[in-house]
Amino acid sequence: MINNELVRQLLNSERRAVAKSISIVEANNLISAELLKIIYSSVGKAYRIGITGPPGAGKSTITNQLTKLYRAKNKKVGIIAVDPTSPFTGGALLGDRIRMNDLVNDSGVFIRSMATRGSLGGLSKKAVDAADVLDAGGYDYIILETVGVGQSELDIAQAADTTIVVLVPESGDTVQAMKAGLMEIGDLFILNKSDRPAAEHAVTALKTILMLREHNETSWLPNIVKAVATENKGISEIAVEINKHYEYLLKTNNLLKRREDRIKVRIKEIVEDKIKKELWGERNEKSLNSSLEKLVLGNLPAGRQGLSPYHIAENIIEDFKKNLNRNDGMME
Repeated sequence: MINNELVRQLLNSERRAVAKSISIVEANNLISAELLKIIYSSVGKAYRIGITGPPGAGKSTITNQLTKLYRAKNKKVGIIAVDPTSPFTGGALLGDRIRMNDLVNDSGVFIRSMATRGSLGGLSKKAVDAADVLDAGGYDYIILETVGVGQSELDIAQAADTTIVVLVPESGDTVQAMKAGLMEIGDLFILNKSDRPAAEHAVTALKTILMLREHNETSWLPNIVKAVATENKGISEIAVEINKHYEYLLKTNNLLKRREDRIKVRIKEIVEDKIKKELWGERNEKSLNSSLEKLVLGNLPAGRQGLSPYHIAENIIEDFKKNLNRNDGMME
């Protein structure tokens, strides 16, 4: 059972309650589902910003500087920094909180490092739920910084209202971005470390690539901001572009659509997760184990053909369906 006092403290933005609530959400059990149900009526006020891009592009530094700018405007900021999973502990490997030490003692900032835990999309599977906790906790902006795997963090576009792609001038980054599909998901592009010699060439290349995107007179054409995040250069321009994109989304009613799409994706994920847990219960796990020996053709007598993985998968699904129908009949 969820402690009502914990919910009250969370909705009052008490840091300890926020931290405990995210830990509950990460556990991914019945209690976490109950908490998310209770707080959902308080979700929807925060603006969610996704920051992604190749490793070493300066995503954490930009997150740090952007957070300071919002704090100067008295806005509360929640940061979910998604790192690779440690092969030993299963926890976040890099720990962005170490790289954001100057924000840790700010009561208006909450930073949580989360592990990808096998999620190929670059976001932890529970990051969106953790963002809901921060949203309910009264944070004005939630920044989702993805692990920079370069090829597969495209689900950030479904989790954020505005998606920022961070690149650097070195040759190959723009090509790598195209391969990753980042050029399609970016609402704003930042060329960080733009004090390097190849910066102007990189900006020209990015503009050329962006012009190839399908667009018309009503679509959003992303801008490119040059920045040197370590020197706080370009950060205010980034904030201006984020606000422009926010106003565009409001004007075109796309903010509501994006959020509806995000909820739809999340519902599908929840349904799939629940069915997966039901499917791989003790009964079907035993069925799978007992069928495995039939896959090893070398152990079969001459002339007999073993089952394929497809045969066994279909048998397990059919058995699962029959079991569901049997249970429905009993309930009637």
